[in-house]
Amino acid sequence: AAGASGARWAWRVRGCRGPLRSGCCLPRPGPPALAADPQVPAPTALAPRSAPAQAPAGGADLSAHLWARYQDVRRLVHDLLPPEVCSLLNPAAIYANNEISLPDVEVYGFDYDYTLAQYADALHPEIFSAARDILIEHYKYPGGIRKYDYNPSFAIRGLHYDIQKSLLIKIDAFHYVQLGTAYRGLQPVPDEEVIELYGGTQHIPLYQMSGFYGKGPSIKQFMDIFSLLEMALLSCVVDYFLGHSLEFDQAHLYKDVTDAILEVHVKVLMYQWIEQQDMEKYIPRGDETFAVLSCLVAHGKQLFLITNSPFRMRHTVGPDWRQLFDVVIVQADKPSFFTDRRKPFRKLDEKGSLQWDRITRLEKGKIYRQGNLFDFLRLTEWRGPRVLYFGDHLYSDLVDLMLRHGWRRGAFIPELEREMRIINTEQYMHWLTLRGLLERMQTYQDAESRQVLAARMKERQELRCVTKAMFSAQFGSIFRTFHNPTYFLRCLVHFSDLYMASLSCLLNYRVDFTVYLRPTPLQQEAPLWMDQLCTSCMKMPFLGDMAHIR
Repeated sequence: AAGASGARWAWRVRGCRGPLRSGCCLPRPGPPALAADPQVPAPTALAPRSAPAQAPAGGADLSAHLWARYQDVRRLVHDLLPPEVCSLLNPAAIYANNEISLPDVEVYGFDYDYTLAQYADALHPEIFSAARDILIEHYKYPGGIRKYDYNPSFAIRGLHYDIQKSLLIKIDAFHYVQLGTAYRGLQPVPDEEVIELYGGTQHIPLYQMSGFYGKGPSIKQFMDIFSLLEMALLSCVVDYFLGHSLEFDQAHLYKDVTDAILEVHVKVLMYQWIEQQDMEKYIPRGDETFAVLSCLVAHGKQLFLITNSPFRMRHTVGPDWRQLFDVVIVQADKPSFFTDRRKPFRKLDEKGSLQWDRITRLEKGKIYRQGNLFDFLRLTEWRGPRVLYFGDHLYSDLVDLMLRHGWRRGAFIPELEREMRIINTEQYMHWLTLRGLLERMQTYQDAESRQVLAARMKERQELRCVTKAMFSAQFGSIFRTFHNPTYFLRCLVHFSDLYMASLSCLLNYRVDFTVYLRPTPLQQEAPLWMDQLCTSCMKMPFLGDMAHIR
């Protein structure tokens, strides 16, 4: 699979036109801004098009001045966003939370579901319907819940569920509930009720929320793609019980729904559907998965598979899939696989039956079940940062590898592709770049200026709602609340070194590529924040108004 360059991937991602661009959609910055010093003239590259007019002392003239400056900046934002800026952010890129030199990575490890196997959305309604029927037939839930079908647009990944309150909520990186994103069943809960339920605040203490595995005393975080189905079914059942005034135990209902979704997976119903149907319908990117794995092997990398799923890799990369992997572990029972030393490895024969012999080495072409990472490290000697493991579940796949074992970690976030398309729109770009205006307006404290500021605050709130609905009408983006990162993004940054939309993103990079962390300035560093760089803030009319601030 190696190209003419020897180290170049042989395939390109579908829909990725031209070479992958590094960096974000920023104009090339000029020299750094200098401190205000009468002995040091301002660089001509940063000189404004015209010197900002001196602000009037106050009253109606100041109000008119501020409105004029506001409209100037809006026009400036529009003029400085060239048409091609909304296509520079590449959904097929790899994003780094930590610098990684791929030449130093000798061993690549993978999860299976939603990592090597990227299932199509067509599979989700079948999983939902099967789990719903299990609730009715095996757990004796009311037959009326059969009227609910899967709604793919209802929930997003990373939400929290307060079991005792039957609340599905979105929480930011600072433990605050984003108002307007709380649902009980399928109905929104008023902001006032949410604040009252949590003792007069939007804040939820850490001890209530979650440990490193996303499970607190009564609040659980949904982190993988399967959890979208769990949230949808849970909300539908709660909606039915509340709509028919039926009493229920919140903890029992939560556990029953979780077990029903898990049963579809454990009983291999999902894989049976895949076998019985057209493979392309459910696993549409098998050729790209095979291209990545083959290319890694061709460049001397060692591969292994650790998954909770049964061994059915032939669905993804064909009947000779075992030849690609040096070690294959199935039904590993992650995350306890990474922490529990007690479970030994068991070998499986060709029919999937367990063997009784003691495992003293892990052989290529053989399939092993359960085991633990400590024995895995002892038998393979694959330790430290030369190992890069990919998964889709931040808690089950990646947490312990960061906390205990020092492997490099990559996360697959399929939603990234859609969110990047939205971020690339002109509407979103304008909202992002205009946020800094409010901070500059606070330098004026007279009554007229405050009226202008209040009007802009109202506009900001309206833009917030519009921007949220661009991602999800109920919950917005999985990466941000109105102005903060989400708790999901906080975990993603903490537990993964790299993240990308899918495995096929690797096809855009050489195997000797170094993925650098984008040098985003800290808040206390030079004021070249993303939104200001995008609009050449050094040329903004308000810069002169802020000159007195040191």
